[in-house]
Amino acid sequence: MKVLFIAPIPPPINGQSKAGKVLLDGLLHDGNSVKSINLSKESLKNNNASFGRFLEIAKVLFNVIKHRKGYDIIYLSIAESMAGNIRDLLIYTILGKNKSRVFIHMLGGAGMKQILSSNGILKKINVYFLRKIGGIFVEGPVNYDMFEKVIPRNNIHIVPNFAEDFLFLSQEEIEEKFSNTEPLRILYLSNLIPGKGYKELAKAFISLPTEIKSLLELSFVGGFESSSDEQDFLQMILFEPQITYLGKFVDGEQKKNLYSKSHIFCLPTYYPFEGQPISILEAYATGCVVVTSDHSGIPYVFQDEINGYQVEKKSVDSLSNALIKLIINKKVLKNIALNNNVMSKQKFRTSIFQNNIIHIFKDHVHKA
Repeated sequence: MKVLFIAPIPPPINGQSKAGKVLLDGLLHDGNSVKSINLSKESLKNNNASFGRFLEIAKVLFNVIKHRKGYDIIYLSIAESMAGNIRDLLIYTILGKNKSRVFIHMLGGAGMKQILSSNGILKKINVYFLRKIGGIFVEGPVNYDMFEKVIPRNNIHIVPNFAEDFLFLSQEEIEEKFSNTEPLRILYLSNLIPGKGYKELAKAFISLPTEIKSLLELSFVGGFESSSDEQDFLQMILFEPQITYLGKFVDGEQKKNLYSKSHIFCLPTYYPFEGQPISILEAYATGCVVVTSDHSGIPYVFQDEINGYQVEKKSVDSLSNALIKLIINKKVLKNIALNNNVMSKQKFRTSIFQNNIIHIFKDHVHKA
C-alpha cells in the first residue's frame, strides 16, 4: 500500500506521538510505502495560538497540498482540541475527492465530543466530512458511542492502545520487585500540566503523617508547560526528602528501569484531553499497581480493586487515603501487579495495535 501518514511523531513524546511512531514503524515493517507529515508541536500547551504554532500549521497544510494525491490510504491523527479541529477541517477540504481513502484516529477526544454534542455550525461541517471518509479508529467505547450518533457503526473501529514490547517484565522479575516493599515506591510519569493531578498527588503525600511518609517514596517524571510551573513545583517539594523530581523525559531502558523499580503507578488525571493513557498500560506491562481516576477512557482499561485503586478527581483527601490504603494492603499488591502484567500481555501489545489497523487498511483497499 501507499500510505500518506499525517500524525504527531516524537519529539516531544506524548500519547498521540507515541501511537503515531508505533503505527508508522508497523506500516514500514509490513513493507508499505509511507510518506509522513509530522503534526507534532513544540509546546506542551493546548490551544497555543502563538505565531510559531501558526507557522507549524501552515507548513502542515502546505505539505498536505503537495502530497495529497496518489495514495491508497490517508491516515490522520485528529486534534484533541476544538481549535485543532479547524486544522483538521482544512485538511479534509484539501484532500477533496480523496476523502473516501481517509482514516482518522481519535486519541483523546474532549474537543470532538463537545463539538458533536452541540448543534452549531461546527458540528454540521464535521458530520459532513465524517460521513465521507473511509473510517474512524477509537480507543474504546467512550469515543465509539460519540461517533455512532453521526456515522454508520461499521465505519468505527475500536483499537485499544499498547505498551511497547521491551517494557514487559516476566513473572519472576515482578515477584523479585515485590520481595522488597520498604519503602513502597510510587511513580508519576506523564506531562506535569494542568489537569493531570500531579499537584494534588504531591499535596496528598506532603499531608501524610511522618510515620506514613517514611514508608513511601514518590518520584515524578514529566515536562512542564512553563519554567514558572516547574519552579513552583520544585519549591513545593523542596523540604520533602521522600519526593524526587527526576526530570522532563525518560525513554528506552531508562524508562523500563524506572517502572521496574516502582511498585505503584499513580495518574490521578482529570485532564480534559485525556484518552486512554498509554502510561497506565506501560505500568501494567511492568508489573505496577495503578492508582488513577474514573476519567475519559480509563474505566475501559481499569477496574477498582482489580488493577489497583480508584481515586476521586481533584481530591487531595482521596489521594491521601489511597496512599494509606497501599500501606495497609501491602500484602495483596503483588497479586494485583501480576494480574496486570498477564492482562497486558493478552490485550495491549504493539503487534495487536499495529495489526488491527493495518488489516483494516488492507481490507478497505481490497474493497475499493
